[in-house]
Amino acid sequence: MTRAEWKKALVVEKILDGHMTNLEGAAVLGLSVGQVIRLKKKYMAEGGAQALAHRNRGRKPSHALSEEVKQQVVTLYNTKYYGSNNCHFAELLEEHESLKLSHSSVRRILLSKGIKQVKQRRRGKTHQPRQRKPQAGMLWQIDATPYAWLEDRAPSFTLHAAIDDATGTVVGAMFRPTECREGYSLVMMQGIRKYGVPLGLYSDKHTIFRSPNEKLTLEQELAGETKPLSHFGKAMAELNIEHIKALSPQAKGRIERLWPTLQDRLVIELRTLGVKTIEEANAALPKLLEKHNRQFAVKPKEAESAYIPLDPSVNLDHVFTIREYRNLGPGNTISYNGTVYTLARPASFRFDAKTTVEVRETLSGIRARRWRFEQRRSPSVRRKLKQKGRCLRHHANPPPAILGGRLGIRNSYRITQNQRQSKSPDGDFGTLQK
Repeated sequence: MTRAEWKKALVVEKILDGHMTNLEGAAVLGLSVGQVIRLKKKYMAEGGAQALAHRNRGRKPSHALSEEVKQQVVTLYNTKYYGSNNCHFAELLEEHESLKLSHSSVRRILLSKGIKQVKQRRRGKTHQPRQRKPQAGMLWQIDATPYAWLEDRAPSFTLHAAIDDATGTVVGAMFRPTECREGYSLVMMQGIRKYGVPLGLYSDKHTIFRSPNEKLTLEQELAGETKPLSHFGKAMAELNIEHIKALSPQAKGRIERLWPTLQDRLVIELRTLGVKTIEEANAALPKLLEKHNRQFAVKPKEAESAYIPLDPSVNLDHVFTIREYRNLGPGNTISYNGTVYTLARPASFRFDAKTTVEVRETLSGIRARRWRFEQRRSPSVRRKLKQKGRCLRHHANPPPAILGGRLGIRNSYRITQNQRQSKSPDGDFGTLQK
């Protein structure tokens, strides 16, 4: 019997012995006088204090789970869904096994078998929270994390992802072997093509996002020089996205808190799908992100979107590139990474030797497939290359145009790749092959 039931029995005995009245007993127990009278009758009719014990004690509830179901849950956890937390495990049982249980029931079943969560939750440090942006598209947060996403089925690799600050929507994600510019660029291209161009981007201070030489001396600032940008930073500047570098992980807490969730859930999901390679993981990632966004994304405070539609004339493949500068050699040739390129079709006008050339290498690795000639008068380029000149700018599918100006026209030309012959003993490199 419980303490409350023993108290009822003691009060009823005092009433029967004449030490208390029904009214006094009702006041002590917090019951009505009629209920006290019923307790007295039950006590006398059924023989003592045990008559006041709850009748359901020791009986199995009619809606209780059967032992077969409990054993099935334990078996599935140990063989198929091990490592998942209670909430995720309950979702997986409903999705894949047609077994609908609450996370509290799952927890009780596992604890009864001595199974505890693998990852114990720790109370984090307290930081002043920052309010979400009011509109979707005002700010994205981007980061990457290495992890054993496929457990022992493949080596560890890195997940790059970006999340919208206002809604918590994962706008793009990509697995890559290591943290790299290509991974971040692919994530940005995914998000921009699906949602639009955001107003701002929050990242850490990795050298992918900033130039190591971005600090200017006082003399350089007075001379009007601007901070040099990394290749990724140049892409952000071209898209007019304000790029903010966080000074601490807590400053971009939205993306930092995303990683424990994905590390906890994606590992189980990828195992369930039988994924064994990074290519298969990237193929399965879009549907898993849709599932994640349906469950965890929230509505923004303001319904109006801050996304800027991508200009149809902008080709993102030509924005997220490696940008280098070369000098045009005799015969309209340039050398890039040990390979010589020249015009496949003769130009209608002649270019002087040592003309400044901008080379853009796309993510696909195809370099200089098509080019556009245009005048470039950037002061930073002139200071860097010590000369003024025309610029050969990479563009994979440029629209034809006739423009006025010092050059007079701007046209597109195809470039063919030419490999140098091996160097002969007398120092002659040989001829260029078309």
